[in-house]
Amino acid sequence: MKRLSLVAVSLIALMAAPVLAQTPVRIDQNAVEAHMGFLAGPELRGRGSATHDEAVAAAYVATQFRLAGLTPVPGMDGYLQRAPVVKTTPSGRAVLTVGGVTLEQAAGLGVLSGATQSAAGTVVVAEGGDPAALPAGEVILIAPPEGGGVRAWIGAATQKGARLIVLRQTAALATASAGPARTSIRLAETPARGGPVVVVVPGETFDRMRAAGGTATFEPGQATVEEGVTTNAIGWLPGTDPDAGVLMVSAHLDHIGVRPDGVVMYGANDDASGTVAVIALAEALADMGPHERSLMFVAFGSEEAGLLGGRYFTAHPPIPLSDIKANLGIEMIGDQDPNMPDGVMMMTGFERSNFGAALRDRGALVGPDPYPQQNFFERSDNYALALQGIVAHTISGWATIPTYHTVEDTIENLDFPFLTRAIGSLVEPLAAMADGDFTPEWSEGGRPAPR
Repeated sequence: MKRLSLVAVSLIALMAAPVLAQTPVRIDQNAVEAHMGFLAGPELRGRGSATHDEAVAAAYVATQFRLAGLTPVPGMDGYLQRAPVVKTTPSGRAVLTVGGVTLEQAAGLGVLSGATQSAAGTVVVAEGGDPAALPAGEVILIAPPEGGGVRAWIGAATQKGARLIVLRQTAALATASAGPARTSIRLAETPARGGPVVVVVPGETFDRMRAAGGTATFEPGQATVEEGVTTNAIGWLPGTDPDAGVLMVSAHLDHIGVRPDGVVMYGANDDASGTVAVIALAEALADMGPHERSLMFVAFGSEEAGLLGGRYFTAHPPIPLSDIKANLGIEMIGDQDPNMPDGVMMMTGFERSNFGAALRDRGALVGPDPYPQQNFFERSDNYALALQGIVAHTISGWATIPTYHTVEDTIENLDFPFLTRAIGSLVEPLAAMADGDFTPEWSEGGRPAPR
């Protein structure tokens, strides 16, 4: 009888004891590789921005959200948010004339920007090596030094009112301007971007144009304009407390696609890796739910075309932006940066808020960005949300990886064990934030000023 009483007491105590934490969720590397095999495989041809291939990728992500148990965001009739865009393809037959010296695109004229705009004016020539000393003018001829720094010259010329900027070719500019100009894409609801025409001219021709002086004209030829669509995939994991706010996890699903010369840019690391991470985290956090906070998982379209999917999302949010307490963007986590501690990813703008430190304290393999001079914080979809006041950052494995925007960004060049561990390290910290009282906040001066 006494023995039975002890057993009963033990059972009662066991029932009253707090439930132990769940076994940490393990991310399956085989599943990661399977998703990567489709998203960065030959069938999707690099998921070009606002192409049919991007739309297929978005539909695939939406299907994975549904299989994971996510629902459409309340008020949406499905998992896809489609944004109308305008696609403009240059003629490839632009002509530059300076003081009677003419150069056609087919004969070596490179076009960096403004490929569909006409421009004309009186020529002035930049002298010396200081961009700040540029003269004002409608057309400015510049011979930049080898080894970089071209952006400073273009920026200075733009501020001086240039409508047409003619650059003497350097090795870097020869590479940047090689081949036909790519199709430009903009949201249909936004006007075409302004700014000067920027062209690159071989050295001997540039010298003759500089000697000729006088006036200059740039004629782009007849561009092709067509309507299109870019697509965001959005999944919703409802929380138990509708007043607790929303945590958002995102990546961009597009890449460069097929180049004008027919070469496929697969974009395995940039950013199929981040898209797969969003899918895997959606599955893991759904399995661990329900959580107090709702979670929203987003794969943006047309990031490579100018952060278009993220910009459309913030202009047409499926939920009030004020409900989103934080956004964790994921981009290029397919390999380890040798300048980071073993296994650790970098977070852009780490010091701007307490979000990164809170994730790290809860076990996420994240740390500060070692390349602040690169301004990565402003170069991903998180920035559109940050401008709205949402604490939003992007994590990357190796942001300066040599395969960036090259034909070598393929599945074969990914570190799948690192990628899998990186994703796995985010599961428990995000679950803790979805179930706890911690709300990320900007550090003093960390929030970017609205534009």
